[in-house]
Amino acid sequence: MTISILFIILVGLASGLAVGSGFVAFLSVLGVIPRLTQLTKTMKLISWYEWSVVLGALLGTVGSLRDPLLSFSPLVTIPLGLAGGIFVGMLAAALTEVLNVLPILAKRVRVDDKLETLLMAIVLGKVFGSLFHWIYFIGR
Repeated sequence: MTISILFIILVGLASGLAVGSGFVAFLSVLGVIPRLTQLTKTMKLISWYEWSVVLGALLGTVGSLRDPLLSFSPLVTIPLGLAGGIFVGMLAAALTEVLNVLPILAKRVRVDDKLETLLMAIVLGKVFGSLFHWIYFIGR
């Protein structure tokens, strides 16, 4: 191997360690996963949540580096997509609850009495945005 290839490997490993450490610190300091298990009342499964985040990060990294082509039937991809979407949504919900984002946003926008409307606007915006993305960009 040449020096340039070794340097690229070293930079890649260092970058991956830095990003991975930041991700773990982010989840640990904010306590996102324990709060997620509290919200779903599944405290007994906390190690499953932690391992799913670790394996998801590893598989996401491998997938982004290798760019695999997986040809599953819709009967397989629909439940996988739903499970992934539910997990990401629950993780985002736990994160916003930990940070108290919605009450702060409601006070800043001066809609304290319309917190449910604000929440529904966010949810529907996410749903319609995701549907548009999947139908327009992926469904072609």
